[in-house]
Amino acid sequence: MNDTFKAALWMSGAIVSFTSMAIAGRAVSFELDTFEIMMYRSLIGVVLVCGVAGMAGTLSQVTRRNLGLHFVRNICHFAGQNLWFYAITVIPLAQVFALEFTSPIWAILLSPLILKERLRPIGLIAALIGFIGILIVARPNPQALDMGQAAAATAAIGFALTALFTRKLTRSESITCILFYLTVLQAAFGVLFAGFDGDIAWPSIASLPWLLLIACAGLIAHFCLTTALRLAPASVVMPIDFVRLPLIAVVGMTLYGESIDIWVLIGATIIFTGNYINILAQLRLARRQH
Repeated sequence: MNDTFKAALWMSGAIVSFTSMAIAGRAVSFELDTFEIMMYRSLIGVVLVCGVAGMAGTLSQVTRRNLGLHFVRNICHFAGQNLWFYAITVIPLAQVFALEFTSPIWAILLSPLILKERLRPIGLIAALIGFIGILIVARPNPQALDMGQAAAATAAIGFALTALFTRKLTRSESITCILFYLTVLQAAFGVLFAGFDGDIAWPSIASLPWLLLIACAGLIAHFCLTTALRLAPASVVMPIDFVRLPLIAVVGMTLYGESIDIWVLIGATIIFTGNYINILAQLRLARRQH
C-alpha cells in the first residue's frame, strides 16, 4: 500500500469526522447554545487527551513555557468554533463548508504578520481568486446582512489564525502539549461564557451521545488530517478534502431538505482553485530551494 493511498484513507476519516461533527452539532443545537456545546465538548476532550497521553506516556511533554501563545491560539479557535456551530444551525451546511474553505486564503494574508513569512504575488492572486469565490457563495445583499454567512466567513478567519499559531507552537511544543491546552483552555472558556448568564443547561440523556461524537470527531478529524499530510503532499491531500463539500450538500438535502445551490458549488470550486494554485506554487518554490 503506497503512501498516497494511505493518505486518501486517512483523509476519508477526516471527511467523515467533519461531516459527523456538523450533524451532531445540529442535533444538540435545539437544546444547548454554542458555548455549552463547546464546554461539554472540551470537558470530554480533556478526559480523552489525558487518557490517551497517559497511556502513551507523553503527559510529561506538557510544559508552561508558551502559555501566552497557547492562550491566544485557543481564543481564536474558541471564537471560530462557536461561530461555526452557530452557522451550521442557520444556513445550509454546504454554504458553511464552502465558506470554511477560505481559511487557507486568510492564512496566506496573515502569515507575514504572525510568522514573518514573505507574502508572494502568487499568494495575493490566490487570495483574490478566493474572495471572488466568497462573493459567489454568499452573494451578499447590501440591504440585509445574513448573520449565518457572516458567522461562517468569520469562523474561517478564526481557523486560519488557529492554524498559524499552531504552526508557531509546533516549533517548540509537542502535539500532546498543544492538544492538552486546546481542551483545557477551551473547557475553561466554555464554562466562563456558558455560565455568564447564570444558567448552564444540562444535556439530556438523548444529547450525550451527540456530545461524545462532537468531541471524538473533532480530535479524530485533526489527527487524520495531520497524518495524511505527513504521508502525502498538500497537493494530493487538498483535492481529497474538497470531497467534503458535495458530501455535506447531499447530507443537507437528505437529512434536512436543503436544496443544492449550484452557485455554492461553483463558488467553492473557485475558492478551492485559489488554494490549489498557492499550494502548487509553494511546492515549486520548495523544489527550487532544495
